[in-house]
Amino acid sequence: MEPINIMVNGIPGNVAVQVATHVQADDRFSLVPYSLTGPEIESGAHRMNGVDIQLIRPEHRDGVIQEIQAAYASFISIDFTHPSAVNPNAEFYCRHRLPFVMGTTGGDRERLDATVRAAAIPAVIAPNMAKQIVGFQAMMAYAADHFPGLFEGYSLDIRESHQQGKADTSGTAKAMVSYFNRLGCDFSEEAIVKERDPETQKNRWGIPEEYLSGHAWHTYTLTSPDQTTTFSFTHNVNGREIYVRGTLDAVDFLADQVGRGVQGRVFTMIDVLKGAS
Repeated sequence: MEPINIMVNGIPGNVAVQVATHVQADDRFSLVPYSLTGPEIESGAHRMNGVDIQLIRPEHRDGVIQEIQAAYASFISIDFTHPSAVNPNAEFYCRHRLPFVMGTTGGDRERLDATVRAAAIPAVIAPNMAKQIVGFQAMMAYAADHFPGLFEGYSLDIRESHQQGKADTSGTAKAMVSYFNRLGCDFSEEAIVKERDPETQKNRWGIPEEYLSGHAWHTYTLTSPDQTTTFSFTHNVNGREIYVRGTLDAVDFLADQVGRGVQGRVFTMIDVLKGAS
């Protein structure tokens, strides 16, 4: 079986580099030595394990992509870039018929989905690529569907901590708000407590120093109106390994959908989980 060609976009960003490193080490995949990068990146290449990855700035990508498509008959793009690039990148992928896995959070998500649905490609789009966390979200969605109003009157506190460079509020935390709302909690996304200060993360949260540059700690706390009962749900991730593994599973899943001729469909990590089983 031929390896799946993958173009990882967002290099030299931390997550993109880690994903690309795993692609290089996995016989199922072959890394396309190009990467879409941001306008602030001045370097023309990023060396990884002896391979120079050519970095393509936004103003050059429409021309260069034709050369890449001529060299690689087909490939799947992985996007770990910046929230501001979510919609322009998706439109670029769709315009050039490039199936993609979008792990970048932020942007206009309704417009993002509509862009793919109107295109001739499928895509996997998820605010969180960690399969276990996605499974937890699915359990919460089940509870919201089957036990609406279960926590009626309870107050909700959501706190999330990510590395200082993460620009937006956690997409996972925002998704959880909708489940808790359906479970009876009156809570808005704007009320999420977002921590990005390394000193606070280390000294108050207790996050290990070696993971201050890459972590995702979330806690959801529910308290009854009379303050006698508390429920707390926590998922703390140090490093990025869990997201990388989920992303590559999403690539496998998407490659299968492309092979089936699927077009104009948005898949989620729930679809990936179901497909894997």
